[in-house]
Amino acid sequence: MNVLKQIYPKMNTNILRLFNTNIPKLHQELKDRTILTRLCSRQQISTRVKNVCTERKAPWSVLFFGSDDFALQSLRQLYHKYEAGKLLSRLEIVTAYGGKENTVTKYARRHRIPIHNWPPDINLSEFHIGLVVSFGHLIPSRIILSFPLGMLNVHGSLLPRWRGAAPIIYALLNGDSETGISIMKVMPKKFDIGEVVAQQKLNVHPDETMPELRDRMSRLGADLLIDTLKRLPDILDHAEPQSNEGITYAPKVTPKLSLVKWNEMTAKNVYDLQRALCELYPLTTTFLGATLKLLDVQVLKDPLPGQQVSDIVPGLLTFNKELNKLVVYCRGNTKISVSNIGCPGRPPMSARDFYNGFLSKNKRKPYLFSS
Repeated sequence: MNVLKQIYPKMNTNILRLFNTNIPKLHQELKDRTILTRLCSRQQISTRVKNVCTERKAPWSVLFFGSDDFALQSLRQLYHKYEAGKLLSRLEIVTAYGGKENTVTKYARRHRIPIHNWPPDINLSEFHIGLVVSFGHLIPSRIILSFPLGMLNVHGSLLPRWRGAAPIIYALLNGDSETGISIMKVMPKKFDIGEVVAQQKLNVHPDETMPELRDRMSRLGADLLIDTLKRLPDILDHAEPQSNEGITYAPKVTPKLSLVKWNEMTAKNVYDLQRALCELYPLTTTFLGATLKLLDVQVLKDPLPGQQVSDIVPGLLTFNKELNKLVVYCRGNTKISVSNIGCPGRPPMSARDFYNGFLSKNKRKPYLFSS
């Protein structure tokens, strides 16, 4: 008050008291507001930092990339771990389906897992890691590098064997007795060349079909993926580069692959081709200029009476009344049986009906399937 009195000697005493009473309060209020502003600013910065996954320990925040039945088993396992809350703290998916729902999107919607279309338009650095299972798109560097721990891919072969889109199909049509699962680091520009983080072998049964083997491998892949997540991040530091030897490729399958090449394929080759393609395409051949479908093919090992070895050429077909099936000879004098035939514009017919309609009219003339 004395200071104000000196400055303003004519100021009323009551006004001076009012100033002296309220100025300390105003000063304290301004001070509190400054502190609060600073705290809010720090909180905003802290929130922004938390949105970038810098922790290198579980539970992990995961963005899953997948689109088909093989991927679904891994997503199921991840979702169970997410519900448990110990291994995963966040789970969202990216899929490419062009408006048509696939098994992955259906599962995600049913369990309220957030779905993002490809390419994802989200802050990828909020996730620790990206997991890819049967996705089918080459992922660019900018996406891979957005994840603090990078990206891992579950691949259906023992890399470097069968790099590409259809490893299970090519393992079967080549008669592999062993295959497996590889988990590798995702690399830009090329598919399936990354360092291998984990691998597990699987025996292939001689009569196993593609759907049967795919189901077994999808379960193995899901189990191996969960085991890999449990061993993060240390397992990433022990990844091994793929060998430069034994590299084979499994490109996308087209209908042309279903054509039987009688001069090149043994009976087992034909049977293996059927096992591999049974879910996609029936085996095909050419007969009298028309394309036929060969349904229910089996390998015949026992010798057939009445057929001279000198008469046999690849593609030769006869009808065996005891088996009630067509018999077709392949490379190396091996043979297959065919139970049913698909003709253009007609429903499938039995081997006997095919024989009666096409072969019985001229029994002396040899009939051949061609490639």
